[in-house]
Amino acid sequence: MVYDRERMRREDAVYAEHKKAVAAGEKRVLRTTNTGELHSYPADEIGFTPGSGQAQVSTWWGMGIITVFSGLVLIAGLWLFQRPLWEGGLPDWGALWLIGFAGFVTLYTFNLARDEYRATQLRKRRDSPKPGTRGRVDINLLELGQERPDRPGTSR
Repeated sequence: MVYDRERMRREDAVYAEHKKAVAAGEKRVLRTTNTGELHSYPADEIGFTPGSGQAQVSTWWGMGIITVFSGLVLIAGLWLFQRPLWEGGLPDWGALWLIGFAGFVTLYTFNLARDEYRATQLRKRRDSPKPGTRGRVDINLLELGQERPDRPGTSR
């Protein structure tokens, strides 16, 4: 990583603004944007943070696709549960595990997609940059005037 004094000044300014807003009682989240710049987001502009696995869903419509597929699994589980009843037998009780799991995943991913959609609309309205996929920023590394291990000679 190349040392950029101007970028470090911008990060320090954003961090100082973030600390002032949090001290004033605002709910803020300090994150990096897609371009790697630091940004202080109001809490309602952050939908969900993608996980740290290989495949990551970072958009509301991507999470919507997962919601649709888990909804289809839920419908298949309901069909498996009731199919023996149509033939005069007992219900397939083992399908309840599938129904419960698929129902939970469907509701969970729907809520994530809805929250991300609302956050995306707010960011567009407020002209805020899109958050990056790395998650939250380690605030301990941003304390003003501290030595940064990745940037030698940065203490003041």
